[in-house]
Amino acid sequence: MWGRNVYDSISKFLQFQLTVNIVAVIVAFTGACITQDSPLKAVQMLWVNLIMDTFASLALATEPPSESLLLRKPYGRNKPLISRTMMKNILGHAVYQLTLIFTLLFVGEKLGHARRSAHQRL
Repeated sequence: MWGRNVYDSISKFLQFQLTVNIVAVIVAFTGACITQDSPLKAVQMLWVNLIMDTFASLALATEPPSESLLLRKPYGRNKPLISRTMMKNILGHAVYQLTLIFTLLFVGEKLGHARRSAHQRL
């Protein structure tokens, strides 16, 4: 039961970390190429990694095992740690986060001006 819980926790942690790091690298690289200045400075990247590592590891390490873990079949020795479903989840969340971040980065100022001018009319 504990072994399956540890495996599931490691799997969840990897999925979370890969998503965050893929998004951070793409934002830093693409933003630097387009705007000639990285939207995330080195210190900001370090803080993102520190906070994401700390909270993710605390959340996943404190999850207790349940009896339902014993009802499923054990994973084989040759099963990959990152499954096809996990890869789809990682890429799907990364695309969603990148869409939001790039929208805020490139169109956010225009959205802010439109909102301010609407409030000024009131």
